[in-house]
Amino acid sequence: MDSRDLFEILVRDHIDSVRAFLLASLRDAVAAEDVLQETFLVAWRILDRYDRQLPFGPWVRGIAGKLVLNHRRRLGRSRVLYCDEEVLARIDDHFEQFHRLPGDTFDEQLDALRDCLTKLGEAQREAIRLHYEHGLHCKEIAAKLGIGFEAVKKHLQRGRAVLQRCLATKVPSGRLA
Repeated sequence: MDSRDLFEILVRDHIDSVRAFLLASLRDAVAAEDVLQETFLVAWRILDRYDRQLPFGPWVRGIAGKLVLNHRRRLGRSRVLYCDEEVLARIDDHFEQFHRLPGDTFDEQLDALRDCLTKLGEAQREAIRLHYEHGLHCKEIAAKLGIGFEAVKKHLQRGRAVLQRCLATKVPSGRLA
């Protein structure tokens, strides 16, 4: 996996928590979105400084926190500030606790998906693999597996249902990437 793919996964994993951190810190949705974009641009530029042995969430929220302070300096004293550095640190601590919940990381979600794939029948698993991993359409899958078009549609439909039920037991609701 190249650094661009890794970064995309990390952004998807952490963008919501960084956005919430910024909204709690700034209380201005437009400014929060601007700082959010800037946060991930800065993170991309300095990705080579990120120690992969450490969690990404606190690192990227640290960048966001510094950008919040810069944003406040640019505003000067003309605007009301909703929290100081100590409050920012406490908000970040709470997000870190949130990220320790099971099923939160991309790897945990991927492990859950792999385990759930083992619950599928062979035909369902192969149809799912060909469709999602290889991007084949139902007609192409039917030709490759030597079965009818409607059978492929049923395998995909039933396979998705099994995966959805299985993942619901493994990953907390609303936490899938």
